[in-house]
Amino acid sequence: MTSPDMQSIREQVSNALVEDLGGELNAANDITANLIDESVTAKATIITREPCVVCGIAWANQAFALIDESVSLTWHVKDGDKVEADTVLVSLEGSARAILTAERTALNFLQTLSATASMTAFYAKFLAGSNTKILDTRKTLPGLRYAQKYAVRCGGGQNHRVGLFDAFLIKENHIFSCGNIEKAVSRAKTMMPGKPVEVEVENLAEFKQALSAGADIVMLDNFSNEQIQQAVALNKGQCKLEVSGNITDERLASLAQLGVDYISSGALTKHVQAIDLSLRITLS
Repeated sequence: MTSPDMQSIREQVSNALVEDLGGELNAANDITANLIDESVTAKATIITREPCVVCGIAWANQAFALIDESVSLTWHVKDGDKVEADTVLVSLEGSARAILTAERTALNFLQTLSATASMTAFYAKFLAGSNTKILDTRKTLPGLRYAQKYAVRCGGGQNHRVGLFDAFLIKENHIFSCGNIEKAVSRAKTMMPGKPVEVEVENLAEFKQALSAGADIVMLDNFSNEQIQQAVALNKGQCKLEVSGNITDERLASLAQLGVDYISSGALTKHVQAIDLSLRITLS
């Protein structure tokens, strides 16, 4: 799994540390850690108190490295691993001050990205054995778009478009502003040939228009299972079909049987609950 580039990760982690350290990347601003003698070294472990899919190792590494490059980390897992409660994720050794200063930032990234990966794995299991893939959306935490989309891949999902630049997604307000579905699709294909063109539709009449206009993907928004079946029959493989809206774990298994290509859900990235992690420290 390819993670975001290291420069991007370094910038994200640096910004998080600056928030914690009074506006500058200066460990001396951690007034509580400075109660500890500078010469004191420590060993520590980070454990998970609940089952999860691990994600965020590169971000945690950066948190400690930016405070003190001499802190050593030995990981016992890798991104994408499914682990049980009380699993030791990583062992650390180095300056006690540095470990405690970087602790919260490292845990914040690990618990959030592991939560995203875990939520994705939970959804993906309902689609096992089918050809339907679970997709994320743009409903990500501000500033963590690439990180959360990486976490989705770690959890067994796939990425929808990354942002507003890499694919067309023509929705209700775009259709209204362009005039109709046919005009919107035609302009998209003329303006940027080769870019995927997806149209969101709210009923079968709009679906037929999108199909006729030559959309590459049609998103069936808040369709009932019966309407989805009708759309699949009308489509006959002409374009990819995506289902979105009212996606619950109870419904996923039934949707996987309907022959659609994708199911997208903002819950993968916005309804996450941070994984309960803990850092335990002992003096060397």
